[in-house]
Amino acid sequence: QVQLVESGGGLVQPGGSLRLSCAASGITFARYVTSWYRQAPGKERLLVASISSAGGATNYADSVKGRFTISRDNAKNTVYLQMNSLKSEDTAMYYCNANLYTSSYWGQGTQVTVSS
Repeated sequence: QVQLVESGGGLVQPGGSLRLSCAASGITFARYVTSWYRQAPGKERLLVASISSAGGATNYADSVKGRFTISRDNAKNTVYLQMNSLKSEDTAMYYCNANLYTSSYWGQGTQVTVSS
């Protein structure tokens, strides 16, 4: 059974930082491209960042470039999202995705709220 379990979300003040984690099981994690998406209430789910299977290539949405960093530890089957200089517009549910060809798996999400 495939599981992606996100953690690390919470309430943070503007300018603060959070580190999200996504632990995978049931897949050969090192083969999968993994990504973080986010979805604000009433809006579509959007790609935040992605990282190649070996971790050598990353991609970011323009809105988070220079503030967020995606990384992975294939030995721990885990992908991370370090979020710095958080803004109110970063408030959303954050989802982890693992993708390999036609196989795509999602976590249940972790809420990030940026507010003073």
